Amino acid sequence: MDTVMNPLTPIAGRIHSVETCGTVDGPGIRFVIFTQGCPLRCLYCHNPDCRDPEAGQLVTVESLIAEIQRYKNYLRGGGVTATGGEPLLQPDFVAEIFRRCHELGLHTALDTSGYVQLEAAKPVLDHTDLVLLDIKSYLPELYRKVTGVSLEPTLNLARYLDQIHKPTWIRFVLVPGLTDPEENIKGLAEFVATLSNVERVEVLPFHKMGEYKWQQLGLPYTLADVDPPTPEQVNHALQIFRDQGLVAI
Repeated sequence: MDTVMNPLTPIAGRIHSVETCGTVDGPGIRFVIFTQGCPLRCLYCHNPDCRDPEAGQLVTVESLIAEIQRYKNYLRGGGVTATGGEPLLQPDFVAEIFRRCHELGLHTALDTSGYVQLEAAKPVLDHTDLVLLDIKSYLPELYRKVTGVSLEPTLNLARYLDQIHKPTWIRFVLVPGLTDPEENIKGLAEFVATLSNVERVEVLPFHKMGEYKWQQLGLPYTLADVDPPTPEQVNHALQIFRDQGLVAI
């Protein structure tokens, strides 16, 4: 979903919610905007209520900036993160939020799956300080099983971010019995090692904190019987990335 640009009307977009003092979506304390709409159907999604691009609430950039300004003093060393959902479904909306944040001297971070046409992403990237790129898997068949879509657009975006030297953190969710095959993790690690702009890799342990949302939406949750990875499994995945010379946490 793209926002129509009209100088006579405020730029607006759809969001699910905001988090005023987030600490896990980029450096420091952050104002996190959960945008509405996502083209992926990840099996472990903890925000399935963000999928529908027509749901949520319609808000203007102006109203969001006014709210962000109330927390500005807490955001020094942190900043503003757009996540979702998929923020790049609303590129004009997110680009304008980030442009206004830069006017306020605030750091901007974009949390994205990378499943987007590059031309749509570029206006947002012009105002983005850090990209949190979620790469759900590296084996194409497994990626499609996990997300329902093709891997290639995400790899294309990753290569472009390297080309323009955009600081990037890679995120990978470790799901026992799903994303944890050795060749899947090693393939991703070897690919990420070719990118000079990646500052670190985050291995995120699978959790089921969003399972109740699936139940509320009447959606079948196929991972109900899957346990979170053990510390040993997480450390093994981290070591695979570190063996490629990457900073992994």
